[in-house]
Amino acid sequence: MGQMSGRAIAAGGTGAPRPSRQISIVLRPADQAAPPAEPPAREPVRGPADPGSPFAEIQRELDAMVGLEKVKALIYEIYALLHISGLRSAAGLAVGPQVYHMIFSGNPGTGKTTVARIVAKLFQKMGVLPKGHLIEVERADLVGEYIGHTAQKTREMVRKALGGVLFVDEAYSLARGGEKDFGKEAIDTLVKAMEDYKNQFVLILAGYPNEIDMFLLSNPGLPSRFPIRIDFPDYTVDQLVRIAELMAKERDYELQPQAIEKLRQHLAERKRNSLLPFSNARYVRNTIEKAIRHQAVRLLNLYGTGQPGRQELMTIRAEDLRWDAEDA
Repeated sequence: MGQMSGRAIAAGGTGAPRPSRQISIVLRPADQAAPPAEPPAREPVRGPADPGSPFAEIQRELDAMVGLEKVKALIYEIYALLHISGLRSAAGLAVGPQVYHMIFSGNPGTGKTTVARIVAKLFQKMGVLPKGHLIEVERADLVGEYIGHTAQKTREMVRKALGGVLFVDEAYSLARGGEKDFGKEAIDTLVKAMEDYKNQFVLILAGYPNEIDMFLLSNPGLPSRFPIRIDFPDYTVDQLVRIAELMAKERDYELQPQAIEKLRQHLAERKRNSLLPFSNARYVRNTIEKAIRHQAVRLLNLYGTGQPGRQELMTIRAEDLRWDAEDA
């Protein structure tokens, strides 16, 4: 994804005999009224039903993403806080200052950049940020080649992000070079910018979970400046297959059942045997794009200058799913 933007299915009963249960009966006097029955528990509503709500469009974008239920719930918590803070302010109640700088922790391809764009849009809709745009940067965009150059480059990126979100991908790479590396200067400049431009932009640092933890230890002032941490879990095999089907559908392709099963088996083995962090939806996207190229070659060889049928042009077969040796 995100980026990619995903849903759960309840399973039915098995038909097996139920185990016996011990039932306790309490006899109470006839004149003693029974306590009122508690209403049945209801599932919490994650989003407002009103289509005119500022969150309605945000919710549609979140719902289009496979999985990430805890991520979606936290985004809704942020919306709820912003909404209720507005109501408190209108009622003349105190509204304390809020800091919205965030840490996004997760492996590649788990939707971090897509969710960052959604967060930027949410802050714009709720009046926290006037522009709501996203500036995505990495180490090369912040770190210069000589003393003073890094601070200049970093400040320039911060200025571009004012009114929106500055998203630093693989942020831990700024701390990898040691004390004499210019990455430390970028960190110090970002920390100063958070004070100089307080409430004028939101800084999101993203990266692998372990590396992000180490990065936060590189500067004593960092952890307390990021009160919101969102952990992005790896997708399950079923979720990755669903993502693949959605990616194909967006391109007017569809996977044959045999192709889906082949993909499922490959993903399960790939996740099980991979020594490096699995790239999740990014890996699936690359797989689908390769399959489309392989399908094109197959159809050209089969039909030559002829015209395949519409369904044939749409169908990805199992033979179109092939992986390089390093992916097998």
